[in-house]
Amino acid sequence: KPLGAFFFLPPPPPRRSTLRAFATGHTGTASAAANVCVDVLGRVLLEVLARRAELGASLLRPGEGLLAGQSGLGHAALSFAKSTAGKGFRGVQGAAARAGAGGKVLGEINDETEEQMRMRTSIGVARAAANFNDLEVVAEYTKRLEGNFLKEIDAGYPRGHDTEQLRMCIKGLGGVVESFSNASERAIERLVSTMLPRVRQIVNEAVGNEGGSAIPAASFMGSPVLSGATSTVSSTRLDYDLDDRAFELAQLSEGYVGRMCSSLDELIEPLGAHFLPKLSDALLIGILGGVSTRLEAAIRKSKFTPLGAISLDSDVRYLMNFAKDRLDSPELKSNVTLCKACLPLARLNQISLLLNVDDLEDVLDLISVSKRKGNWDLKLDDAKTLLSLRVDFEGSKVNDLLQMDDE
Repeated sequence: KPLGAFFFLPPPPPRRSTLRAFATGHTGTASAAANVCVDVLGRVLLEVLARRAELGASLLRPGEGLLAGQSGLGHAALSFAKSTAGKGFRGVQGAAARAGAGGKVLGEINDETEEQMRMRTSIGVARAAANFNDLEVVAEYTKRLEGNFLKEIDAGYPRGHDTEQLRMCIKGLGGVVESFSNASERAIERLVSTMLPRVRQIVNEAVGNEGGSAIPAASFMGSPVLSGATSTVSSTRLDYDLDDRAFELAQLSEGYVGRMCSSLDELIEPLGAHFLPKLSDALLIGILGGVSTRLEAAIRKSKFTPLGAISLDSDVRYLMNFAKDRLDSPELKSNVTLCKACLPLARLNQISLLLNVDDLEDVLDLISVSKRKGNWDLKLDDAKTLLSLRVDFEGSKVNDLLQMDDE
């Protein structure tokens, strides 16, 4: 794995001391050692690593930490690294040291070359990512430890009540594995929450929401501070009210989804290079959920021609293919499993299907078939609102068609 994938190596003392206790052949001694092992891993180490993951999420806050924000990676990120120096948790290196700042002051950092800054930032991201990887590594370590201890019991202890008690003590490690796995999930959820404000900015910039502005562009991680020069990139408003000519032009030009996905790549790629595959997938699914929710809100403000609905279908497929190309798990490579893993994306796909019906009479069949397959979440009120966006569908006919109880 790249730098930062496995910075933590679980210490051997719990295993060694427990095995020494097993070697005595005394079940009481072995049980006591097993209980200590469970406590050290499931309480002490879990608390330390959970706090380290929390620190990692703070270090990776876009625009303020080690990931580029709307204005790139500039003084805010460097000041953050400086101000948190030496404030790490007991037994953990200071935040700035883990970020690669190495105790340098801001003026010294500004004197570095672009390549040195790039390397320093990359190492900082790798170390922050390692804080998340540690939880998964220890979960796997503990799972294997449980299996090894159970083998020792089978090989060295006779059957009996005391041996069964010892076995139950060892199986307490199963709960420790679950605790580390749950802590890992919570850590990724916290990281996703930290990154969502930047994700929403990216979507707003791509669709051209009200209040959007031209975005500075630069040569190093989008940072005018580090590059010393800027240019502007104009944004195009999301529009599905397309006639024949507009539809043809849309097919020939780069759409807003392509630009949006490029920006998402710039945000996620530094982490994907260092995260374990499972965590990388979880992060992408979380980010994809935020993107889909924001896109749905933007879509509800647009009007749709039949050609615009086709264009929406193409955009949703582009987004799903973008995700599948970057997900590691084979189980997430199909549209069905991807939508089950990311419910906001599933809603977006359902909206696309709904708006692409050729005739209102097809709507009930679409909803009925989709519900039987278990992949329809839109309420009837949602369906009415969305179908009313089609310029060729009369609102009164939409309401008359969907006069039924919402199951």
